[in-house]
Amino acid sequence: MSDETHGPAHYKKIWALLVVLLAISFLGPFVGIHWLTLATAFGIAIWKAWLVLKNFMHITAQPRFVSYMVATCLVFMLLFYAGTAGDVMKHSGDQWYKPQVEQSAPVGHHGEHE
Repeated sequence: MSDETHGPAHYKKIWALLVVLLAISFLGPFVGIHWLTLATAFGIAIWKAWLVLKNFMHITAQPRFVSYMVATCLVFMLLFYAGTAGDVMKHSGDQWYKPQVEQSAPVGHHGEHE
């Protein structure tokens, strides 16, 4: 590793790219296309995570088993989500009920109904 690739200028460029990606992900919902917003938000989140892992945490300079451990944790997290999302996202189940939130009631100060 040379000082040129990991000097202050390198980190400033990565920081600036992260700020631009943050702005894009913030402005995405204003487009109004739901699927495009979701796709860009998750794509940008993955890209930003990789930039942080690679440039600030130096994950690519670590021994190979560290990358395997990170990948294994991500796989287990996705498996957990896939196993629980179907039940949690339902509005009712065998032992519980998740009430619908009504959007029509006006709300005053401190959550009081007017």
